Amino acid sequence: MIAIQNETLVSLFEQLNISEDNVSAELVKLADADSKYLKDLKINVQNSLNYPNLTKKESALLALSIALNEKNNVLIPVFEQMATENGASAEEVAETVAVVSMMNVNNVFYRFRHYTNKDYYNQTPAGIKMSVMMSPVLGKEFFELMSLAVSAVNGCEMCVNAHEDSVIKHGATQARVYDAIRLSAIIKGFAAIL
Repeated sequence: MIAIQNETLVSLFEQLNISEDNVSAELVKLADADSKYLKDLKINVQNSLNYPNLTKKESALLALSIALNEKNNVLIPVFEQMATENGASAEEVAETVAVVSMMNVNNVFYRFRHYTNKDYYNQTPAGIKMSVMMSPVLGKEFFELMSLAVSAVNGCEMCVNAHEDSVIKHGATQARVYDAIRLSAIIKGFAAIL
């Protein structure tokens, strides 16, 4: 166990209820250097979980989706607990897991189609079952928003464009989409050094 001496890092860990046992070598480097980035990270994480166009539950579920996508075993329980404390049901948490898995399948498949851009690949049915998309417990708009966020993190242009179009058609504003993507980017950055 590394004792955290940096007030900013201690405060960030306390805010998210992360044990000091989970401090990484990368965070220690930033803390030891009293890095400006560490202060920015704390502010960015705090702000991202409080964007005006997302509820607390939605913010926590989006953060959970990114933690799951990045396989960050420190942040997964943090955001799952946060989502539950803000009213997420077991079914909504489970569907978040499903969205992340499904988007990883789709992001690989549709990036391949996009990169190769050959008629055979583009015209042949995918043959990938996605019934979870038909009547999601998260609601269609939020399901699409989460799918968009994971696709943005995974860098699938086709999926990003399709889900952004769909989420807008389901009533989301561009400001809501923007907040979801900013949150996702910040959590991905945090996961990268935790």
